Amino acid sequence: QVQVAESGGGLVQVGGSLRLSCAASGRTFSRYAMGWFRQAPGKEREFVAGISWSGGSTSYADSVKGRFTISRDTAKNTVYLQMNSLKFEDTATYYCAARGGGGSSAYSARGQYDYWGQGTQVTVSS
Repeated sequence: QVQVAESGGGLVQVGGSLRLSCAASGRTFSRYAMGWFRQAPGKEREFVAGISWSGGSTSYADSVKGRFTISRDTAKNTVYLQMNSLKFEDTATYYCAARGGGGSSAYSARGQYDYWGQGTQVTVSS
């Protein structure tokens, strides 16, 4: 089992950048595919980015392609989400998730992840 905890959220202006971190516990972190999701008020939780256990495969929602980058540092048991060119519509609570099952891909469906963090708020303002 793994526990994940997000950090790095905050208030940022339109066009600005922010880097979210997700620290994971557990010695088997390197075996877990990881993902970032977000949920805005009144909306469903949606996929943002995913990375395979090896880091060799990544996947992004169309809305963030070219602006967000997911990466992982196995030595630090940490996954990052670098967010650039932020827009108003990026405002949401961002959640980190870990997939405990097998597979070598980057995953984009909520049901494919087993462990979730508490979320970190990102607010984009003018």
